[in-house]
Amino acid sequence: MSISSALSRLPAPRTENAGDLNNGGWAAWLQGHLDPAWRPSEWRPDCWLFTGSVQEPRSSVSLCRTVACDTVVSPANAFCPFCKEEQKRSPLPAAEFARTFVPVRNRVAFGGVPEQCRFTKGGQRCVRPRHCKGLCVMHYTQWKTHTTRKLAGQWEDTAVPYADTPACPVPACPLPSVQVRGLCRHHARCFREHRRTHPDAALAPWAAQQPPYLAPHQFSLLPLPELLRYEVLYGLQQADPWLRIFNPPHVRRMVRDLNGVTTLISDITDQHMCPRSTSDVLRMLGRVRTAVRAAHAEHIGTAPAKDDVLDLRALGQRSRTPVGIRTPKTVDLRTIKQRWLRDLLRTWTIQQRPGADEFGRTLRGVELASRALALRPGTDDPARLRYDDVTAVVEAFRTALKLDGEPAGWNYRMSIASHFFALIDYGRRSGVANKLSAAFVRDPAAHRIPQEEANEDEIGKAIPEPVIRQLDAHLDLLGRGRARGRRTLASEDLQLMYRTLYILLRDTGRRPPEILSLPRDCLEIRHDQTSLVWNNHKARRHRRRLPITAPTAQAIRTWRTRRDQLQPSLPHAGADYLFPALTPLATRPYLHTSYLSETLRHWVDSIPHLHGEGTDTDTQGNPLSFDRSLIYAYAFRHSYAQRHADAGTPLDVLRELMDHKSVSTTQRYYTVSLKRKRDAVTKLAAHVVDNHGRPSPCSDTAYELRSVAVPYGGCTEPSNVKAGGSSCPIRFQCAGCGFYRPDPSYLPAIEQHLNELRADRETAQAMDAAEFVIINLTAQITAFEQVTDRMRRHLASLPAAERQEIEEASTVLRRARAGNAHSLLPLTVISSTGSA
Repeated sequence: MSISSALSRLPAPRTENAGDLNNGGWAAWLQGHLDPAWRPSEWRPDCWLFTGSVQEPRSSVSLCRTVACDTVVSPANAFCPFCKEEQKRSPLPAAEFARTFVPVRNRVAFGGVPEQCRFTKGGQRCVRPRHCKGLCVMHYTQWKTHTTRKLAGQWEDTAVPYADTPACPVPACPLPSVQVRGLCRHHARCFREHRRTHPDAALAPWAAQQPPYLAPHQFSLLPLPELLRYEVLYGLQQADPWLRIFNPPHVRRMVRDLNGVTTLISDITDQHMCPRSTSDVLRMLGRVRTAVRAAHAEHIGTAPAKDDVLDLRALGQRSRTPVGIRTPKTVDLRTIKQRWLRDLLRTWTIQQRPGADEFGRTLRGVELASRALALRPGTDDPARLRYDDVTAVVEAFRTALKLDGEPAGWNYRMSIASHFFALIDYGRRSGVANKLSAAFVRDPAAHRIPQEEANEDEIGKAIPEPVIRQLDAHLDLLGRGRARGRRTLASEDLQLMYRTLYILLRDTGRRPPEILSLPRDCLEIRHDQTSLVWNNHKARRHRRRLPITAPTAQAIRTWRTRRDQLQPSLPHAGADYLFPALTPLATRPYLHTSYLSETLRHWVDSIPHLHGEGTDTDTQGNPLSFDRSLIYAYAFRHSYAQRHADAGTPLDVLRELMDHKSVSTTQRYYTVSLKRKRDAVTKLAAHVVDNHGRPSPCSDTAYELRSVAVPYGGCTEPSNVKAGGSSCPIRFQCAGCGFYRPDPSYLPAIEQHLNELRADRETAQAMDAAEFVIINLTAQITAFEQVTDRMRRHLASLPAAERQEIEEASTVLRRARAGNAHSLLPLTVISSTGSA
């Protein structure tokens, strides 16, 4: 079914004066509201032609990506058709081809200058374009006539060279006339097709209604009916300020697909109106129709009152994403029941011009407060509000839900509450709400939103080290397939860039924006130590330094060398960044986080198998699959911190590495979920030994009671356990104590203590200490060596899978102990009575 027949079956537009579409009132209203100064360098209202300019940054128009080619293309940063064909046949990467290829055309491209007619007489050459046999149309016609009459040698006697080239009679057509009627090749073909159905059609009226031959960066509204032409132009002008980039090909396709449509204010859907259109064209059509429908409602007087609608576009509220304006573009304030609250929000928005995020939180708080107040009598009068009304509002915030119906998080509920009461304070300070009751005030003690305890089983967001090792093994897949930036960089360069980004995320623990915004010269060498120079955007602390390993620094140098070679083909705005933006239309000069996130997601999904920790419950013991959604760019920061915590990095050192202002923030990375800790205790309780290295298993409860007693293992001595490990009768000489109970999780600590004992023995011998001191140190070393040897032999005799589980459980418990606040050796020095 055609569009025309579909429209005929649909109901008429829902207007109060449908006949107004036919008597010209609606068209006249549109003409009166068109902007005559809209894009003056690109739009020609006399012939309804739009020609995108490469000088206009908000138009998706540029020169061909090939440096030596001057053809205008759209969308921007693409190859022209000629260079695209050559690039497909070239073995060079796209970026290298764009930099080195020099086009030599064998045919005339659009907008180019065709070869001149070869006819020359009296030293003057004909300037008209060649048509056939190297001659222009007129000279070829003369030559053919004389040849037919067998007078081929005489035609040159009467012919004269032409000094001008007539233009095609179609308005704004840039192609020269090459046909007897004066038409260009394109319109000559179109006119022949038109004459087949209209044999008596005259040339001049037909040509006046034809669009010119359109290049990729042009579109014309002439093919549309007059009313539809005005509607589309008005809609484009209204939508243009809120488009991030204006794309002429999308409009040209929309005009093509609107064939048979007479008006945009019909009830027919966008998909039925343009069934052949792509999603980009339908999105453009939706924006145009929204503007036109709003204009028609204003024209016939059915639009809502201006006081009840906030136009966010007029307030300049744009989202921080590359998509453009944040939706919705207008907000209907009639959802707020109380007039005083509605007026307060409108006045605050107009005067303060808040950002999109701040306005969204405030609006959400006002909506929740309005619903809560609507259930209470007298809340329409601000002077009658009471203390209990504030309590009802805060209770609405406490039980707030997200838009999907799920409970909102504590941070979000606190945020909307803070924004709402900040609005109330603004109303009192500015005098906008001077009638507001003094009793309507928040009580900091009573009107609190208690913070809920976090589920400790969900605290850890670090990617386990075994999973990271699997990612490293499939690093060759990163940047292949669906990787952002393929239009700008060759596949090899794209892989190198994303591989470097992954290494930096994994090895430095910086936030994704901090990695993406690294300066070009981000390496600093002092005293043979290479440091990464980066900026902490979150805390506004710049020029921070982080020590990095040699392989990490080498990865940066490798990419920087290749990046310097690619600089001529990259946008100039990102010249100072290690990872520059790949398109001149980007909102910031360095690579956007969406490029990294999407590429990482496609990479992780392309890996055949990713095994997590533990095995299934089947008898075969197959490894469990890892949840791939837990792998994202920010998770590598948690992994970096967790890796250092597992290695025993002191808390204050890790705080400096993470650049945290408060040590409590760093402390969270040492926290281990209760479930994982319980599992670890269950595994290690069966592998506890005594001070001679003999097996001495215990229950989970007994393990927990003594696991905090001493730094080199568990202690079952009652008085010491009761004192929390600070009252050892033999002064912490654990290796000689019968109550000493170590397990495999203490092996690193015992090894470190052994090294310290050996060093102490060497020092004592050098000091010529008493023999009993040397004997005591040697006995402790021997006892600890016996314990560690037996534990290692026992672990080596276990199956590989069980040994791996014990190692992972040991890591978990070491992490838990590292997060404890108590010192390793809780010795108390007591000064003698009366001493200074």
